[in-house]
Amino acid sequence: MIRPLLAIAVSLAAAALILCLHKRPDARDTVSVVAALLKFAVVISLAPLVLAGGTLELTLFEVLPGVDFAFRVDALGMVFATVSSLLWIFAALYSIGYMRSLNEHAQTRFFAAFAVSLSAAVGGAFAANLFTLVIFYELLSLVTYPLVYHKEDGESWGGSRRYVVYLIGASKSFLLAALALTYQLAGSLEFLPQGLLAGSGADGWLLSAVYLCYLAGFAKAAVMPFHAWLPAAMVAPTPVSALLHAVAVVKMGVFCMLRVIFHVMGVDLMGSLGLGIATAYLVSFTIVMASVYALTRDDLKARLAYSTVSQLSYIILGAVLLTPMAAVGGIIHIAAHAFSKITLFFCAGSIYCASKRRNISDLAGIGRRLPWTMAAFFIGSLGMIGIPPSGGFVSKWYLVLGSVEGREMVFLTVLLASALLNAAYFLPVTYTAFFEPEKPGIPGAVALQEVREIPMVAVPLLLTAAMSLALGLAPGFFVELAQLVMRAAGV
Repeated sequence: MIRPLLAIAVSLAAAALILCLHKRPDARDTVSVVAALLKFAVVISLAPLVLAGGTLELTLFEVLPGVDFAFRVDALGMVFATVSSLLWIFAALYSIGYMRSLNEHAQTRFFAAFAVSLSAAVGGAFAANLFTLVIFYELLSLVTYPLVYHKEDGESWGGSRRYVVYLIGASKSFLLAALALTYQLAGSLEFLPQGLLAGSGADGWLLSAVYLCYLAGFAKAAVMPFHAWLPAAMVAPTPVSALLHAVAVVKMGVFCMLRVIFHVMGVDLMGSLGLGIATAYLVSFTIVMASVYALTRDDLKARLAYSTVSQLSYIILGAVLLTPMAAVGGIIHIAAHAFSKITLFFCAGSIYCASKRRNISDLAGIGRRLPWTMAAFFIGSLGMIGIPPSGGFVSKWYLVLGSVEGREMVFLTVLLASALLNAAYFLPVTYTAFFEPEKPGIPGAVALQEVREIPMVAVPLLLTAAMSLALGLAPGFFVELAQLVMRAAGV
């Protein structure tokens, strides 16, 4: 019964220990890795119950009539919790190698904030209602703020200000309004399988306004025009970028939107109000435009950031197409994108640690010096494009089938065009690294003949690249969870 609470508490306790061990870096870093392993063990121990069709509920206290601080472990929450807790293991290992190789300052603060952010992510995954979900959503924004300004220079302060203004501002101006209206209309904030607002009898325009407030308020989903915080946050160290783009922050945004679509609005209400098709056009615009922006960026992390903006909207597109195949594809893409994108960010960090190079145009010939890193980058790219045997192929295959199932050829075209754009901005990176001649004398960069793989950085990225392929070859766990979500939603 207390396992959901235990899954949250493990990393909170780890954060406290990390702060206490600030003068013993080896012990501090060991705590991060051990806590990550324990957290994943607790989360995955809940999988047999969920796969059998069960749920686990835990109510701590009542806040208002119909509003509890409570947890529920279900199939959708299990997808998010599994991905975030599993990838924390590799992020912890990678962060140790990255932070030590660059001799970064404030490492204790970094690892403590990292641990608390994972507690917030799993707390959101297991939230039983909108109130509990929003508490952890806001906590995640606050605890990742010091991670974004970690370098404490002018660029970091500027990026972190935009980060917090977008996320906190959106939640205060839109999300609180949506919560208040939902409580007024339904008398509760509980997640219901057919949708909390489905039987409210409220006017369609009012329900549409509530939904739009959620879409704007959950700005972590990075749907245009609420996306600018994400590229701005690239001033953070690469392990933080991996956390933001693959593990916790952006996944919390799209996860919250999936909760709204399936368990607050409901599939039938989304369809009858035309909100599904309207959202599909909006996220399709985001998918294409963010890919175009990515194509124009020479800075590797900036290109990956705009790629994330695009890829997140695949997840929402799958949900709002309101067909079983598309929804399954969207849910699987939470995992597929996470495994591939964390690999790509790990590779960007490995390149910087070894060579101090940030721009793609400066990577000519580096593949011969960092063959494992660039091979992993290529594998991560396959997932983003959707080429087999990567996990991205499985999720995008379901999205394509869902578009055909719903007879929405416009969105099928968007998916195919986006795949071509993904190939156009990812494959040249690998080509440049392996096949273009080396560039001599780049200011501020390490000479290529001195560049070598850093084992503590390279090993985690190879493991996550392998996981990306494993998901493509054996996607059954996430497919089954996604199908359970759809059955519960009546799709």
